[in-house]
Amino acid sequence: MSNYKKNDLEALIFLALQEDVSVGDITSEAIFRDEDNCEAIIVSKSNGIFCGNNVIKAVFDLLDPSVVIENLVEDGDIIEEGKEIAKISGSTISILSGERTVLNFIQRMSGIATKTEKYVKIVNGTDIEILDTRKTLPGFRMLDKYAVKIGGGKNHRIGLFDMIMIKDNHIKAAGSITKTVDLVKERYKEEFKIEVETTNLDEVKEAVEANVDIIMLDNMQKEMMQDAIDIIAGKSKIEASGNMDFEKIENIKDLKIDFISVGSLTHSIDAFDLSMKFK
Repeated sequence: MSNYKKNDLEALIFLALQEDVSVGDITSEAIFRDEDNCEAIIVSKSNGIFCGNNVIKAVFDLLDPSVVIENLVEDGDIIEEGKEIAKISGSTISILSGERTVLNFIQRMSGIATKTEKYVKIVNGTDIEILDTRKTLPGFRMLDKYAVKIGGGKNHRIGLFDMIMIKDNHIKAAGSITKTVDLVKERYKEEFKIEVETTNLDEVKEAVEANVDIIMLDNMQKEMMQDAIDIIAGKSKIEASGNMDFEKIENIKDLKIDFISVGSLTHSIDAFDLSMKFK
């Protein structure tokens, strides 16, 4: 997770622990003493791709640095039901206090990685890359995007600050694709790549004439996408977008496009089923 600043991750984990543990785990503190120790195992109850080792460690580093974590799999490993993921030993109170927070994080991350891997498999054998979007859980942007990479996908822009993305509302407010692109180039020259969202062939033609880096074909039928590809004729990279699911991607993967962006990788997640068992 090299793109994730340590302090940002710690701040996110602190908020998660604060909302769950707050002033203390009153159940565990009533049952166990500070000196009581135990060992627990995180176990998979699903089949898929694991993601989140660094977060397990980061949670317990913040909650109780004396807790020892032994990773039994690596991020990106294919795991099956019953697979042991990590061994955790130390204070019984600390392990119980961190259990739900750890599972919440890694169940989401593993769910994203597993879903991404399924999309990537569809385009295997082509030159198409599966991209994520900014449709992430607020505060979890870098974790969500890290999980996409672990699943074999690629990250689109991280936020509003690292790539020019001219969407329909920019175009409507400014007046035209040409005007928005001209204003961006006047401001930033060639500092950032420029992508323009298009919804019809007239917009595609205008985007080609504006000489942008990437043209997004948004919510187009396959026939119109092929016409757009012919118009673009290699002058720009091409991204297909718009409620992309397995069926749609299967249908268009034979087209000469470079990217398919899938918002559901991070906005509609089935949590990967993991549990913590005490030995």
